Amino acid sequence: MKVESKPRMIDMKVDIDTKMITLLGQPLRQSYAARMQNTAYTAAGINMLYFYTETGNENLEDIVKGIKHMNFAGFAVTKPNKVEIMKYVDEADPLCKKMNASNTVVMKDGKLKAYNTDGTGFYRSLIEELPDLKVDETAFFSLGAGGAGRAICCVLAYNGAKKIYISNRTMSKAEDLAREINENFANVAEVVDMTDEEAFKAKLSESDIIMNNTGLGMASCCDMTPISKEYLDPEQICFDATYNPSKTLFLKEAEEVGCKIINGLGMSLYQGAEQIELWSGVNAPIEAMRNELLAILSEKE
Repeated sequence: MKVESKPRMIDMKVDIDTKMITLLGQPLRQSYAARMQNTAYTAAGINMLYFYTETGNENLEDIVKGIKHMNFAGFAVTKPNKVEIMKYVDEADPLCKKMNASNTVVMKDGKLKAYNTDGTGFYRSLIEELPDLKVDETAFFSLGAGGAGRAICCVLAYNGAKKIYISNRTMSKAEDLAREINENFANVAEVVDMTDEEAFKAKLSESDIIMNNTGLGMASCCDMTPISKEYLDPEQICFDATYNPSKTLFLKEAEEVGCKIINGLGMSLYQGAEQIELWSGVNAPIEAMRNELLAILSEKE
């Protein structure tokens, strides 16, 4: 008989000095961020509290205005707000400004400064998983050009990727991202029309690493995948920015084909660690965070 484990309760002290952090996005039910972050604060002795605020673009400005008058160290941003949030910050880190998307905002002296740890978290995770990877000899294909796709593609261009193909359901988003990458980083991005099956398959076959940055396959749409496994080759590496579930349909089918697969767990870990350091100035307890994420995943099995 299988006994379901219950999430471990985190013993946190909340007082008048507690600095708040909230995640602004929608949907958030699948997110593990609060549990991972609050575990880290406890382990590192940081007096902060992380919680969720479900919102799309429509109320974002009002919420940000309210945060500026409350006891916040900053806030996190996720889909669909990563690009929209740039309208409401006072300044941005240079790399974040080039990306034109933020997942992390720090409040200091009443000012909001935007950063993007998605890209750097992804890149650190990628190199950890593929230590022999030569980025300048690698062609990447991004399925999705939203907030996560934007951060990932920009950081790949920044680190010298040989080629970055970008495809998106809304073509204008892919075109905008490719243009910005080519203008701000290096002339390596190319748009691929998903409706042109011949061209789409050809560019996929030329790619070494295929990345699902669409959100399709996450808990709220776990029976969906951006492409059929018929498009994949066993020599390719498949990455999914989603980490809940640990294997999306995209990754399951890629594994069936024989591809090496990487989920978004490492990206989530390292982008979260960098967030903590930006908000608190304290070194993040990486192992405590990793163990908490692994515990959460084991509970979901």
